[in-house]
This record gives sequence, C-alpha cells and structure tokens, in this order.
Amino acid sequence: MQHTVKGTVLPVLEVELGPGESVVAEAGEFSWMTDSVQMTTNTGAGMGGKGLLGAVKRMASGSTFFFTTYTAQGTPGMVAFAAKVPGSIFQIEVGPNQEYRAHRHGFLAGTPGIEISVGLQQQFRSGIFGGEGFLLQTIGGTGQAWIELSGEVIAYDLAPGQTMRAHPGHVGLFQASVNFSVVRVPGVANRYLGADGHHFAVMTGPGRIWLQSMPVPILAGALSPYVAGESHPVEAGAIGGTVAGALGNLFGNK
Repeated sequence: MQHTVKGTVLPVLEVELGPGESVVAEAGEFSWMTDSVQMTTNTGAGMGGKGLLGAVKRMASGSTFFFTTYTAQGTPGMVAFAAKVPGSIFQIEVGPNQEYRAHRHGFLAGTPGIEISVGLQQQFRSGIFGGEGFLLQTIGGTGQAWIELSGEVIAYDLAPGQTMRAHPGHVGLFQASVNFSVVRVPGVANRYLGADGHHFAVMTGPGRIWLQSMPVPILAGALSPYVAGESHPVEAGAIGGTVAGALGNLFGNK
C-alpha cells in the first residue's frame, strides 16, 4: 500500500491499494476512486468495531456511527479523500506502544487494524465546556492512520516535565505518553474580557504534540463580522450549527 498527499492549501490523500488491500474511513469522507475499488459500509468496518456497542462508543468520541471499507478487488486501485477546509494531511504509525489522542475530527482514514475509541481525559467536565479540542479520540491498534488538521501544523517534542499551554481549538494530535489536562485561564478579567476562552489545554511531556493553526470554529469566528446575518461573535469552542451557518452563508449564497 502506497499513499500520496497532493496539493497544498486543500490537500488530497490518495491511497494506492494492491489487490485485496483495504483502507477504512469514516462515512462521508470519500471523494473519488477507481472502478476496481469496492466500498462496504457498516458499524464496524474493522476499526475495533465490536458491532453496535463499538459504534456507539466511537460516537461518544465525536466519530461517526458508520465506517466504510474500501477494498481493491482483483486489480490495483486507488481511493482519494479530500480535505474539507484548508489544512494539512499526514501519516502516523500506530502500534501497541504508539497510541495517539486526536481532536474529534482529526482522524481521516486508516488501515484495518486501527482502532478508534473514546479518549476523554480526566477533567471531563472542564473538557466539554472548554471546546472541541477536549472531546478526544484515541487512535490505537496496529497499522497506519492519516490525520487531517486545519491550517498549518506545528509539531513540538516535549521533554519529560516540559509543558505547553494552548488554546483548546489549536490542539490537534499528541502521543499518548503526553499528559493532558485542562485548567481555567487565571484571572476573571482574562477569562471574560480577554476573548481568548476560559480554559487552557495543558500538555506535559514526554512526547510529541501537533498543533493546528486554524481551527474551523476560530475561522468561523473571524469570518462572522463579514457574513450577512451573523452579527454576534462566535465563541472559539462553538461548533455545529453556528459554523455551518457561517460557512453556508459565505459560500452557499452565490
């Protein structure tokens, strides 16, 4: 199995499959494929599925209920997954001692043997109210996975005990060896007047972290003053209808 990431601002992941080889992605990620590739959608799809219960647990991590397996039948084939917003796509190797935590939209595709599960951390309540970066997926199992993050991706290698504090939306991916916690931004004025959110994501080494420069909620907030019908500010942690409405008004009404 070979892969290529094409493009720059809006990259496309192309996965070349040999006969009988498969790649798995969340339902809705498909962009295009050759005619030798067959797709099968179900609740497991090899992603540590365990049937209905496994699908429900994945949904709790922000993943989709269904996964789709793409398999080359008889002859080699290719399947492509295009980025949905300007950003970056890159590969990680996953194994018994190489698990990762990703924000809930970080996983793009993977080989059979990759397992997606809930990765909520110890400060669950603070995490939920701190923004989407704290509703985490665990990417485990064995194989290759491809990650999609928004904007430019900046990686840091943290030494043991070294700490990085980040705005919640900028947390993209980190190795499971990194200790993750959530703290309130100190000072009432900082929290309520600073417009930088109420929480810090605190990551302490050892391990590598990947931060994304342009989370979609922050992009939507930056665009909201220029979008008709969006007169209120968008909080950095907001997702869903607000983001869809802002981007829909911007690109859909032409």
